[in-house]
Amino acid sequence: MTADFKDTIEPTVCRFNWGGAQVTTVLEGRIVRDAVNPPFALEKTEEELAEIGKANNIPGDRFEHVFVPTVINTGGKLVLFDAGFGPKAGAANGAGHLRSGLAAAGYAPEDIDIVALTHVHPDHILGLLQDGQPAFPKAQMMIGRREFDEWNSGANIPDQRRQNREMFLTHVAPFAERMTFLEDGDAVAPGITAEAAFGHSLGHMMYRFEGEGRQLLVWGDVTNHYVYSLQYPDSMVGFDDDKDAARVTRNRVLDMVASDGLLVAGHHMPFPSIGYVEKTSSYRWVPASYQHRL
Repeated sequence: MTADFKDTIEPTVCRFNWGGAQVTTVLEGRIVRDAVNPPFALEKTEEELAEIGKANNIPGDRFEHVFVPTVINTGGKLVLFDAGFGPKAGAANGAGHLRSGLAAAGYAPEDIDIVALTHVHPDHILGLLQDGQPAFPKAQMMIGRREFDEWNSGANIPDQRRQNREMFLTHVAPFAERMTFLEDGDAVAPGITAEAAFGHSLGHMMYRFEGEGRQLLVWGDVTNHYVYSLQYPDSMVGFDDDKDAARVTRNRVLDMVASDGLLVAGHHMPFPSIGYVEKTSSYRWVPASYQHRL
């Protein structure tokens, strides 16, 4: 007798204790993109990408793009970093499952105290609304001041992001009166600090949690792929709004994370999207194993 093949089973929620807090990552969704270049390694040939893929046991002609918001429960505040695509846009982007993931983790939308945005690209903001209403009705909204001002003005937004600016105007700008605008070094909640990481978007922010001698860096989209971007930080990335600034930020943050041994939550790193960065001749993503359970 031959057993029938069943549907694949993959984890979609991960939670662990860290530094006196609880960290939860939620797989909002995934999509397979049919090319590596673009958006990554814009200067590399198909042959070079095939070699890179082979060396890392992944395809060189396509990649899996995951979307993974992070939640930190400090014990006093429940902080959500980025809101995902939301169900409507998510349906067209292999995503939209943040609310069900939060529910699986035991959280209701009303439980979220703070929504801190790294930036306002679609996969980070469209989930702010649910059926035209605030998806997290009790949450204080936070965003980098430069990020908000640049998108609000629109003067420096690249042409590739014109539709994205319309999304900003409908999904972020209406929250202005309940928004806290952050500068580099500002506190988000006890133990959580905002840090400037400009480039991927003009005012991109990341967030550092610190407690009981441990740290976690929620780096948003500092790097968008664990091989084709992270291992090649000087390569230009099509997703980046200011490509030169993004390259400088990528190198700076990767060096800091590797040198300081920081644990990272990366929005587009392989789920559960928690790991470290190792310094090699360049850099290498090292998924966390059991460190956070001991």
